[in-house]
Amino acid sequence: MDPNVKMSMLLEIYGNLLTSTQKDTVSLYYDQNLSLSEIAEELQITRQGVSKNLKLADEKLIDLEQKLGLLAKKLQQNKIIEEVISQIENQEIKEKLRKLL
Repeated sequence: MDPNVKMSMLLEIYGNLLTSTQKDTVSLYYDQNLSLSEIAEELQITRQGVSKNLKLADEKLIDLEQKLGLLAKKLQQNKIIEEVISQIENQEIKEKLRKLL
């Protein structure tokens, strides 16, 4: 999995456990693909502050995933749902299951 996609997914799962500035920094960096300078301007903090917030937030998100494993569980559930979908012939049921992903 692409590291940026993984961090975006971790932010979606654990983002509320970060400070608001960390959450905003990670979102702008991984979701909106802004540079550190652009984020600094957007959040009105120094580029060094952005770098520090990003580093701390990344470490916290990775640590939470290592301890709780919610992303891994979600990916495993999605894989199982995809396997089930591939074996179902009824299109209506397939669509309902796809909405779970």
